[in-house]
Amino acid sequence: MPLISKLTERLKRHPKRVVFPEGSDPRIIQAARKFATRGLGVPILLGDRATIKKNAEALDLNLKHIRIIEPNRSEELEGFVSKFQGLRRFRGLNEKESVEYLENTNYFATMMLATAQADALVSGATSSASSALRPLLQIIPRQEHVKNMSSLNIFDFEDPENGKDRELYLADCAVIPNPTSEQLCDIAITTAALSYHLSNIKPRVALLSYTSKSISSQDQTVAKMKAASEMAHRKANKLGIPMEIDGELQVDAALDCFIAKSKNIGGPVAGQANVLIFPDLHASNIASKLLDVLTRARNYGPIITGLTRPAAEISRGATASNIFGTTVMVASQAIDQKLLYPTNGDDLNEDVTKID
Repeated sequence: MPLISKLTERLKRHPKRVVFPEGSDPRIIQAARKFATRGLGVPILLGDRATIKKNAEALDLNLKHIRIIEPNRSEELEGFVSKFQGLRRFRGLNEKESVEYLENTNYFATMMLATAQADALVSGATSSASSALRPLLQIIPRQEHVKNMSSLNIFDFEDPENGKDRELYLADCAVIPNPTSEQLCDIAITTAALSYHLSNIKPRVALLSYTSKSISSQDQTVAKMKAASEMAHRKANKLGIPMEIDGELQVDAALDCFIAKSKNIGGPVAGQANVLIFPDLHASNIASKLLDVLTRARNYGPIITGLTRPAAEISRGATASNIFGTTVMVASQAIDQKLLYPTNGDDLNEDVTKID
């Protein structure tokens, strides 16, 4: 069963509230309608009510069980202003300046997320990445022991070798242009933790390069990936996070057992990786878009990692189907992992998304 189908069934038992800052976008309305119709929770659309209704009518979609909020008219605005001014980043702002920030739907949505009036957030459909990410960086705290916010894309497809469903988690595809070894360590840890939370499969993390286990290479990027692999291995052990990690590895050796064997690459990750960590944003973004265009696999994200609250910053080219799937992923992230994958009806399953 595809990951999206598994999580949809679990969300029916644990529905969540997801806020969309770009509530008038037709694709958002379509995704919200599907989310509500399937009983997965309550979509919250931000924006001009008349425009949202007009666009919904044009799509022949009703807005039943979908909440609409106009930030500048919301009764929550006054309470948000005082909380907003209490944030270190915004201390010193007067009331008028704070209201101007919060009338921006990205900031209003992030405040809803920060104050638990929404369980997850999906933005980016019509705004630039910087506009969507900035409020999250400024308002939502990082997870403990994590210094950097990053992102991942999830590809959910059928493995042509055996016909079984398979997921790949690619990071970082949207946030850090040229991560250091320390940042790559954080990216590997948070991506592995989220992959386990969503799939309940032990992460096998490959830190990628153009060479595998090179002894002679003096390339700085290769050295960076080696160092990041060692750091992440130590950190995972220290924090008790169940995962396998190896690097540096070429992507074919990471994904194909035959190729790994032919290159004399062994270990629990070689040929079996489900989490791929790229050396920079160029490589990860190119790889994710190639997979999307050439395979037409189910593609969700980018999903933000390293924050204490679930959020996604989708591409402006995302389809309604992509947006719905991404919404399911971040809403599922808001479910305690022991509830998402109960073990024989008990609560013994470890939640590795709590990095503390």
